[in-house]
Amino acid sequence: MIQDSHTDFSLGEVRVSMTPQERFDEYLQSKGKRTTSQRRVLVDHVFSRHEHFDADELIDQLNRKARGADRVSRATVYRALDELVEAGLLRKMSLGSRSVYEHDYGYPQHDHLHCTECDELIEFRSDELLALREAVARGYGFRVTGHRLTISGVCRACAEKRHRKISPLDLI
Repeated sequence: MIQDSHTDFSLGEVRVSMTPQERFDEYLQSKGKRTTSQRRVLVDHVFSRHEHFDADELIDQLNRKARGADRVSRATVYRALDELVEAGLLRKMSLGSRSVYEHDYGYPQHDHLHCTECDELIEFRSDELLALREAVARGYGFRVTGHRLTISGVCRACAEKRHRKISPLDLI
């Protein structure tokens, strides 16, 4: 990412008191549900790395690693994703006809740039944007509890693919 020396769009850190697995166990217990081995495998996998993913990608990744009885069914994945969103562990975003998930628990407020060509999501945080949000809310007497901003456009790599170098033949 290219930035000038006065701008930092990094997300920073948020400290949490429980692991995602402990937090999910607590949520399930509050709903009278039990923690199954499939749910445990799913949570461990999702929180072992930070990436945006859809349900089909998660199913493929889980079943590539699993054998026989350890495989996670499509229905279990969809149900667990809904539970993880409801528990505040994941955030679900709609990008056109595709639903994408990302970490929410232990992750700071941030926004996204979405490339409509390659579907890449770029995360960023802007103090200026937060200040504008607060100023607008103050002007309306509005109490902010959060926001989501996704800016659609074309990333640098896709833009460069679109524009080829001028050939001497173009000048004829």
